[in-house]
Amino acid sequence: MIEFHPVTKHIGAEVTGVDLRKPLSQEEVATLRAGWLRHLVLFFRDQPIDDEQHLQFALNFGTLNHPAFKKDSASPIHVLDQTDPKGEGGDEWHSDNTFEPVPPMGSLLRCVQLPGVGGDTLWANTYLAYETLSPSIQRLCDELTAVHDITNSMRKAISKGHPFDLAEVQAKWPPIERPVVRVHPETGRKALFVNRSSTTRLVGLTDRENEALLPLLIDHIRSPEYQVRLRWRPGTLAFWDNRPTQHYAVADYTERRRMHRVTINAFPEHAGR
Repeated sequence: MIEFHPVTKHIGAEVTGVDLRKPLSQEEVATLRAGWLRHLVLFFRDQPIDDEQHLQFALNFGTLNHPAFKKDSASPIHVLDQTDPKGEGGDEWHSDNTFEPVPPMGSLLRCVQLPGVGGDTLWANTYLAYETLSPSIQRLCDELTAVHDITNSMRKAISKGHPFDLAEVQAKWPPIERPVVRVHPETGRKALFVNRSSTTRLVGLTDRENEALLPLLIDHIRSPEYQVRLRWRPGTLAFWDNRPTQHYAVADYTERRRMHRVTINAFPEHAGR
């Protein structure tokens, strides 16, 4: 029987009673989806699955998304193979690819190889980030939109030696406006929807107002009460909802860390802005 064991009060649960090597029944998929919507990120320990099993598990919950920066577009598996991650972009609080017209719904990240120490990942609950703002700031945010732009992420990647053409990338993904408060299409709950990686300004505010308000909203997610931290082991898989969460990959290692990821879009019946 599938069971969920909360890791913190507000986000994250370890899942037991399921073998990801085997096909899931419709009832099992429904149970996992309900737990995922409730806990926002699920952790599956001791799952010795291969890439094909990883992919098939992911496709129970959405359609395949091809990450923006993936070099091998033919493979559905995005391999993150790093020894020097500092400044790569994962070590900032972010939701994935909010500069895209339709950001991905979620990701399933599996640990293949770890350094001797370090390499944890944190997730934060952006429902709670919104709900703990004062009512006056909530009302203000409800009316605001913000610009999300790929440029900062690209400049960091290029500075780390990745061979991207900045002008080409900017033409493919021009800046886009999004609500500062996002309504989850499945739960109806409001979540704060700005992040340090991609959000560059609040629309309709002066520069001085932006300098005061945007950092406050971005830094609000850093409260430990909103967070869960995962210490990886080989065979651990994390499955998170990208819509009401942000995540942060701790760049505290210099030995090889290899992770395999599948990113998914929402099925039409679960889609939203």
